[in-house]
Amino acid sequence: MKKSLALLLALALCVSLLAGCGSAKTAEQPSVTQPAAEGNEAEPATEEQKAPAAAGTLNLYTWADMFDPEVLAGFEEETGIRINYVNFDYDETMLAKLEAAKGGDYDLVIADDYIIETVIAEGLAQKLDREKISNFSNINPIYQGQFYDPTDEYTVPYGSGVQTIVYDPALVDKEITGYADLWDESFADSIAITANYRVMIGMALKVLGYSYNTNNLDELQEAAELMYKLAPNIRLIKDDFVQDDLISGEVNTAVMYTSQVTIAKITKPSLAVVYPKEGIGFGIMGMFIPSQAPNADAAHAFIDYILRPEVSARSYEYLGYYCTNQAADALISDEYKEFLVLPAEFRAEDMEMIENISAEAAEKQADIWAQFKTLCGQ
Repeated sequence: MKKSLALLLALALCVSLLAGCGSAKTAEQPSVTQPAAEGNEAEPATEEQKAPAAAGTLNLYTWADMFDPEVLAGFEEETGIRINYVNFDYDETMLAKLEAAKGGDYDLVIADDYIIETVIAEGLAQKLDREKISNFSNINPIYQGQFYDPTDEYTVPYGSGVQTIVYDPALVDKEITGYADLWDESFADSIAITANYRVMIGMALKVLGYSYNTNNLDELQEAAELMYKLAPNIRLIKDDFVQDDLISGEVNTAVMYTSQVTIAKITKPSLAVVYPKEGIGFGIMGMFIPSQAPNADAAHAFIDYILRPEVSARSYEYLGYYCTNQAADALISDEYKEFLVLPAEFRAEDMEMIENISAEAAEKQADIWAQFKTLCGQ
């Protein structure tokens, strides 16, 4: 689920108690842009900074609300390239469309790390032309060299999130330091978790000292038994508006997406944010150019434009995910810096990403999740 910070702020004000809304956007429909977030007004580009001319249209394929509309308008005005912004709902939808088009139809795609690994393996992405991306060096190295693109030949990161626990100290008697604390009986019927079963079962795996990406069925069975013991403490399993349930007191603790954590803390600063002691899990959204992109030059120009520090800063304040452009960190406003700049003590070796696993392990996890949801009454 990808939602802009500006959109979430508006929704938090208008529907603070609304629950259960669907997160999927209508695929293959132009996105509905939202009002631009304030702050970080970009300075007009100098002649040296301006993106190189590239004719025609940029077919941009990603989730809705991923960019500040004024950032997109600025690119169009500067380059003369029209942006055709097309949305998908899930990564798998994107992959199916790209496979059907044999790597064509779209010029630039933004998707999640695990699906990009498949895209590259199937030959559906082309190598980047670094000569056309003068701002490539602005990327924070902690987000590079990842499993889906070890040599950074195909992708540029665009936002990152970490698995985070947030709780209300006024409603919780116990200090939370890690995932294991969520099993305490004092949390009966009071916790909200996301509906991403790889993340949630991964939470149990981390408590047991195992990898998110284990293919060992015995380890997965141990995680299953631990998850079933957690069921009495779970009040909600959902992806949308979890921050509203925490803010309202419907739950006192939640495992949430990064953009939701940002909204929760801005709305209610007294909430406590916990980076679990068992280890930090994180994910990255990446930009890539399909292998048969009709206008690869426009895609390169757009990537270089987004990597400008002032453009990136505005984009991440709108998006609400961790900034992956280290040159933009200093330009993030103080209001957002706590939430959008990765803490200095976070090291790549202390974090683990959720990767693709064997079919047998994936089936086992799906079975565990189905049983867990039944036990939770969901």
